[in-house]
Amino acid sequence: MYKIIRLLGLVLTLYASSTFAQQEQLQVFRIGTGGTAGTYYPIGGVIAQAISNPPGDRPCDQGGSCGPPGLLAIAQSSNGSVANVEGIQRGTLESGFVQSDVAHWAYTGTGIFKDKPPVHELRAIANLYPESIHIVIRKDSGITSINDLIGKRISLDEPGSGTLIDAELVLHEFGLTSDNFNAEYVKPDLAIERIRENRLDAFFIVAGYPTSAISSFASNTSISLLPITGPHADNLRTRFPYFSTDSIPDGTYQGVSQVETLSVGAQWLVAASVDAEVVYGITRALWHLNTRTLLDNGHAKGKFVTLESALEGISIPLHSGAARFYQEMGMGNQ
Repeated sequence: MYKIIRLLGLVLTLYASSTFAQQEQLQVFRIGTGGTAGTYYPIGGVIAQAISNPPGDRPCDQGGSCGPPGLLAIAQSSNGSVANVEGIQRGTLESGFVQSDVAHWAYTGTGIFKDKPPVHELRAIANLYPESIHIVIRKDSGITSINDLIGKRISLDEPGSGTLIDAELVLHEFGLTSDNFNAEYVKPDLAIERIRENRLDAFFIVAGYPTSAISSFASNTSISLLPITGPHADNLRTRFPYFSTDSIPDGTYQGVSQVETLSVGAQWLVAASVDAEVVYGITRALWHLNTRTLLDNGHAKGKFVTLESALEGISIPLHSGAARFYQEMGMGNQ
């Protein structure tokens, strides 16, 4: 009996040691996304699932994750691009999704970051997909163009969001200033509620279409999207090369016809301090065939996340781990 008890104790000790070792190997990797009503958050969830490879998970060749061993990725809701840059800078995030224009301004200390020190610790993993500028109104509002927004109540999204920055750029280019419209700063889900209650006339959101907040809104309310076209749109693209022409197809949202607009790139940035081997493994997992299936089935915007466009519009340095992967793929020497 004594030998059995000793043997049982040895087994329990070995099990505890093994469990402790597995726990020691666990590495949390946070991905700052955006509000839960936008596109960043669900896409972030898909990518987090794709790159997570915690102890005890199925191996890659058996349908499991192909990410770095021990990695646990978490898609974390945030106020969006600017907040994610600040999170990476402070060390409260390892990575985050950031609009291409915001990424460039933060790294160079220009644009909206002109009064702040450059965030030189930013590095890129990949360009993900185009984000369209949506200006949402009720169809019965009588508003048919951006100029009709004069005197109206407009939500520009919360401070710290990329949407707020682009909304101000668009409105200013079309001649609207804070003196001739009433600005509010709330997330899209609250903006939708206020439009339903006739407490708001329009709201901006920069997100990959279809975004769930607008889809849900359009399912029970007749809405329209305002176009961003003509000489003013051309001027914006000339002054800010991060803007591209874009088109939201007919039927993307219930009852909404095709609309011409502008877009920016959604990019995945990471802190330069993150280990190169970890970032190499994350980048490799992002473009693995197993992840392709998750992206294609996980969100309508997932099919736009492609290796072919992974380096488009990136104006800051790649992380050395990501650069190594792309060099191995013959995709340049960034």
